Amino acid sequence: MILIMNNKCEEFYAIMGKLFGSRIAQNETHDRIYDDNKKCWYVYTEEENPVAYVSVIDNVIKNIYCTKQELLVELLQYINTQFIIQDSIVTNAYINVYEESGLIVDTSNEYKNFVIIRSKADGQ
Repeated sequence: MILIMNNKCEEFYAIMGKLFGSRIAQNETHDRIYDDNKKCWYVYTEEENPVAYVSVIDNVIKNIYCTKQELLVELLQYINTQFIIQDSIVTNAYINVYEESGLIVDTSNEYKNFVIIRSKADGQ
């Protein structure tokens, strides 16, 4: 099941709290993940457990983390059907997932631990 929420939702911290305090997520992604007010979170749950997370502000992906890459693929494909993903600087930990999701991956940048992803020109 895919949940869409922000930090004003009643169940937000019950679902997302472990992610924000997780050194595992930070060490894997080389990214600090915060509950910023403007972020919309897409969360893939399996048996009520969150397994893939993507935050978005204005069609730009801000954070990505997962414990099941195959479900992150599905989540990114779903998001890509909802809107055209603009240039997003994200962790390079999931390059294979981005490619499998059908996103463009741009590694020609100066970022050590990050890449730029975006929707294809036709949005699909």
